[in-house]
Amino acid sequence: MTNILLTGARGQLGSRIESLALSAGRSVVALGSAQLDITDRGAVDKALTSDVLSPETVVINCAAYTAVDAAESDEAAATAVNETGPSNLASACARAGARLIHVSTDYVFPGDAHSPYEVDSPTGPSTVYGRTKLAGEEAVRKSGADSVIVRTAWVYSGEAGDFVGTMRRLEGERDFIDVVDDQIGSPTYSVDLAAGLLELASRPFTGTSTLHATNDGQASWFDLARAVFEEIGADPNRVRPCTSAAFVRPAPRPAYSVLSGDAWAAAGLSPLRPWREALHDAIA
Repeated sequence: MTNILLTGARGQLGSRIESLALSAGRSVVALGSAQLDITDRGAVDKALTSDVLSPETVVINCAAYTAVDAAESDEAAATAVNETGPSNLASACARAGARLIHVSTDYVFPGDAHSPYEVDSPTGPSTVYGRTKLAGEEAVRKSGADSVIVRTAWVYSGEAGDFVGTMRRLEGERDFIDVVDDQIGSPTYSVDLAAGLLELASRPFTGTSTLHATNDGQASWFDLARAVFEEIGADPNRVRPCTSAAFVRPAPRPAYSVLSGDAWAAAGLSPLRPWREALHDAIA
């Protein structure tokens, strides 16, 4: 069975991949940043030797600098994790003949579309986070490693700190919550995404390709917040719509970041289920 080496294993996505893989009886090496600093080329070369990587190994890179606003004033740190790190991992995979799945983001697109972005739609990030993630994609493509870049969006687990978890907390703290209704995307449950990435890891692939993986459908943050309230038995009318102008941030958020799953389905992979169904299970 495919051996999996997981980086960024302590984050919300990496931890779900590890859990699902172990439950399925797969052999997993799960490395958090404390075990492997992917920005350190020497550390990567030392850790990912031919004794660790082989043509049977699939490296899944979930490590990322995801503090979108902080990246605007700390581009060096974002570049190190989002560009240099993937480059280091991809080079190690190329040398060993191992395969790489690299997780990327909807932020590589300009966010001004009106229909779902395809894998070959023109990119044009407007934030430091998006630019560094796009640079990481390009580094993987140039490495020569057999790799799949998987872009996703609006990932949540339903726990404290992510959007769904925050809405659950605020429901108990405030009478009303104002949430933007002019940003549209595809809420994606981390467990469903993890399962999709593991399915991809079990398939043969060569060369370099790009896929999109999100739960099906689209919603605004306002729609998602109302859905959370409904799921926990609270009055959804306590969630009030507002525009992005009410929440000015250092990094602009994309107005539209829905990703097309056509390439994912064309690759014979199981489509991720509708986002509303996934949210129900996440909260249940």
